[in-house]
Amino acid sequence: MLRAPRAVPAWLAHPFRWQRLPVPWAAVARGALCAGPLLGAGIATGHPAPGVLAGLGSMLAGVNDRPGTRRTGIVHIGLPALASALGMLIGASLQTADAGWWLLPALFAVGFVSGAGSVAGPVRSNAGMQMLATTILGAGMPLPGAPWAKALYVLAGCLWLLLLRLVLRPPRPAGGALSGERAAVATVFDALADALSAVGGPDAEPARRRLTAALDRADEAVRLRLLTSRLLRRSARTEELLLTERFAAATALCEASVALLWEARPLPSRVAESPRRFADALRTGRSPGRLSAPETSTAARGAFDQALLDAAVAFARREPAEPPRSEQAPSGHPAWAARPVAVVRGALGAVGGRTRRGRGLFGPAGRDYGLRVAVCIAASVAVALLLRADHWYWLPATVTFLVKPDLGPLFSRTVNRFAGTVAGVLVFAGAGLLLTGTWWPALVAGAGGALLPFATRHFALQTVAITLMVLSFVYVSGDPQAAAERIVDTSIACGIVLVVGHLPRLADPRRRVGHRVTSALRSTEQFLRHVLEAEPGADPTRRLALRRAAYRALGEARAAAETAAAELLAARDRNPDWLTVVTAAERIVDAATACAVRLDHGAHRPSRAEAEGLCQALAAMADALEDPRRHPEPGPSAPDLPPVPDCATLTDVAVELERIRGYAGTG
Repeated sequence: MLRAPRAVPAWLAHPFRWQRLPVPWAAVARGALCAGPLLGAGIATGHPAPGVLAGLGSMLAGVNDRPGTRRTGIVHIGLPALASALGMLIGASLQTADAGWWLLPALFAVGFVSGAGSVAGPVRSNAGMQMLATTILGAGMPLPGAPWAKALYVLAGCLWLLLLRLVLRPPRPAGGALSGERAAVATVFDALADALSAVGGPDAEPARRRLTAALDRADEAVRLRLLTSRLLRRSARTEELLLTERFAAATALCEASVALLWEARPLPSRVAESPRRFADALRTGRSPGRLSAPETSTAARGAFDQALLDAAVAFARREPAEPPRSEQAPSGHPAWAARPVAVVRGALGAVGGRTRRGRGLFGPAGRDYGLRVAVCIAASVAVALLLRADHWYWLPATVTFLVKPDLGPLFSRTVNRFAGTVAGVLVFAGAGLLLTGTWWPALVAGAGGALLPFATRHFALQTVAITLMVLSFVYVSGDPQAAAERIVDTSIACGIVLVVGHLPRLADPRRRVGHRVTSALRSTEQFLRHVLEAEPGADPTRRLALRRAAYRALGEARAAAETAAAELLAARDRNPDWLTVVTAAERIVDAATACAVRLDHGAHRPSRAEAEGLCQALAAMADALEDPRRHPEPGPSAPDLPPVPDCATLTDVAVELERIRGYAGTG
């Protein structure tokens, strides 16, 4: 009798996952011009310490050099750069004061703040991680100079890469200015076309998630552009307002496309071709040309074709549909086109409200995240100080890049860190045998910097690049025999992280994932309530903002759930099936979007009792997940809605509510 093959456990398969991403050639060029040349300049001038510190700063900035617009680059690189300089100032001050064992409580405190920042979003999380790393390096690396000077050198290295980011960029497209923002909005139309091509197939939900991610990136780019205009105290330019209107058109098209995804009826290829024409028009500045013919076979298809027509009108204009300070809708244009800035502001406000409610740095989740990082850092510092007086900083510095709870499963990162370190040490040792003179560490650091942007697709490869640069810095600073000790310290750090990081309270997925899932359910409930309670013909601006906030929260919850599912000790017998809960919530948002489209086209509106029952049931499940000791009251429950056409969307909502109730253990 043949046995069915057993699936490889997620914690064992995760270390071998490889992200397929395009090669960021511009970032590769910037990386080659950062750490290596800065280190070489220090060697050439006879001042290696400033070269090492500036190279260290550029290396940390290179980790944050991700695709995006120039303005997003300023935020993603600039905020961690300031945090890195602050960390170096703190660490160098501890070294100057000869802190000794006082390093233990000091680094525990910095580690707690760094870990708590993990709940505040990826940019602030990276800033916290790099502040902790530079604090440790500043307290341990034996480099001459005043603390303030060391901090300035690190900041200068970060700003050097940021300057290259602003200068070295692809040529502007034929469409004119706003190259980065224009490309981000064009990517939304491309992702929309992919999602429409997947309607009715098994790839529909992943395509919708990719569309949501593209919307998030474009939303950030457009918001930063408008924020820049506001900070400069100038009115938005014509091209900025036109791009914002076209992004609003993309948002409306995406809402209608979600309704088509919910209907799950395969679409003709010409329907998916229309958004691609908009993407090409944004990139080239030409007209989108002929679009697919309208059809009103279903409410979702009718809404999509209406949104397509409105988008064509937005692309045909060469002047904004409104005066810059007016919020009145011109005659003949839809409300969302007349108020594109309001759409963006509304999305920001909805996200900000959710952040203030559930993701404070020192809320329950922030405290748990901070405690995990602080305990692991303190344990590694204690072991390092007991084992050796010099190079003690390598051990906690390694732990810093392993233990952050939002960066990936602990076991996977530990395995890849060890493998990448060994590979990096071997490559560095081989380079030392083949190359001679005093310049070769700068060449190796330059090669590591060029590899770093490409290496984001796998943590082991990223570790190889970082190891090459770090060993180059250490070699130039006066310790040519550090490579072997690097492997030993990495082994010890990996052992500490695996033991301390998996302590029961520190490794409980309910504490680390539950707050994100709860936040996502609350955002879902707000969107569902607005859809069911909004007056007929109401301005859809608020609805679009709430839908964007719900999808954003669900994306964060999915990422956290996938990380928890790949942990070595997932404790699935004591925790909800997070991925199933998130998937069900995503389908509720999809169904609510389809319901909104149908209601806009005259479908039967549910009674207040039905609407309130659904919303209260979802809110009660969020309450139960937020506090496991509290279960939903018997009253609010998902009502049994008949599967009639006008209520089919709400029937799906009820089905997914029952699914959440079962897999979350809240019933």
